[in-house]
Amino acid sequence: MTYFYAFALGGLLCAIGQLLIDFTKLTPARILVSYVVTGCILGALGWYEPLVDAAGAGATVPLTGFGYLLSTGVKEQVDSSGFIGIFTGGLTAAAGGITAAICFAFLFSLFFKSKPK
Repeated sequence: MTYFYAFALGGLLCAIGQLLIDFTKLTPARILVSYVVTGCILGALGWYEPLVDAAGAGATVPLTGFGYLLSTGVKEQVDSSGFIGIFTGGLTAAAGGITAAICFAFLFSLFFKSKPK
């Protein structure tokens, strides 16, 4: 059932994003930012963790999962380091993903050339 829940939640999040693109004047960048902020808010309120427990990667892979990761990192660092954890927690929690994104972007830039539209 975990696979079903992951597919259902991930698909729902993608469908909502597509509906926002199709039926609003929001730009894709604003939709992406709103997904991250929504994940942060739901994570801070403790409402996103049940989704992660039920759907696994269906909840953590989309951008709302990145927002959730930032909020949980901040909570953990505030508990261990105090006030300075507000500034270091999000980056500490997401460092692996950010590093992978930068490394893969660099590797792809070596093999492919960008072209203007």
